[in-house]
Amino acid sequence: MTALGAVFRPQLPPERLRAVVRAADDAGLEELWLWEDCFLEGGISTAAAALAWTERLRVGVGLLPVPLRNVAVTAMETATLDRLFPGRAVLAVGHGVQDWMGQVGARAESPVTLLREYLLALRALLRGERVTTDGRYVKLDDVALDWPPPAPVRILAGATGPRSLKLSGEAADGTVLTANTSPEGVRRARRLIDQGRESASRTEAHQVVVYLLAATGPDATARLRAEQETEGVASVPDLGVAGDADTVAKAVQRLADAGADTVILQPTADEPDPEGFVRFTAEKVRPLVP
Repeated sequence: MTALGAVFRPQLPPERLRAVVRAADDAGLEELWLWEDCFLEGGISTAAAALAWTERLRVGVGLLPVPLRNVAVTAMETATLDRLFPGRAVLAVGHGVQDWMGQVGARAESPVTLLREYLLALRALLRGERVTTDGRYVKLDDVALDWPPPAPVRILAGATGPRSLKLSGEAADGTVLTANTSPEGVRRARRLIDQGRESASRTEAHQVVVYLLAATGPDATARLRAEQETEGVASVPDLGVAGDADTVAKAVQRLADAGADTVILQPTADEPDPEGFVRFTAEKVRPLVP
């Protein structure tokens, strides 16, 4: 079955989060995803709050920019969330927006090298291993978590380019694809991810999460078009969806048929009813998606 969720976009103030989380939980939404976009809201702090306000909702953070975060800190926070809320936190790491990384003096000369070193160290720490490494970017000296997760924790990687997608297949447990990914883009991503998995002799399942820009309501088409024009992708075919639940569900299914395991509906930045959007996702779209 295709998992379905929605995004709480950080263009909303943090104090709106609780109402959206409660609406999502009450409606039976499977997953609510949060973003750590500069310079809006912190991913770990918002995830911890969302998890604490609910009992069953899975909360994803897609993604934590690795240049901003020492890998030991990310491992500590990931392990803490998992022990407090077993199996309900889903964390993804990635390059981050390079202009933002430059603004804070954290831009890496080789983002792919950094992400590779980071993923290998992070997953080792979360397995409870004691890690010493002297990489180009990641340097650890006899580091181990005192409170590692009691069971394996999946770490996803955000990726767009071919090298990053292959790396995700090699070194991550899943991949997060942006809303600028068409069904054909999902197929291409799957092929590159599988090349990375094959190079590392990995045979376990690799989860692919895809955001889908979606709008519903009387002005849905105009809002969707305006956001895509802002992003410079208005002319790209098969991106985004505007319409009723049936129309949205068919767009979700196209991504699932292309290889997505999880589809996360991403509202437009000017969505007028965020609580209504998560209820729409859970109550109207979910029953139409196999």
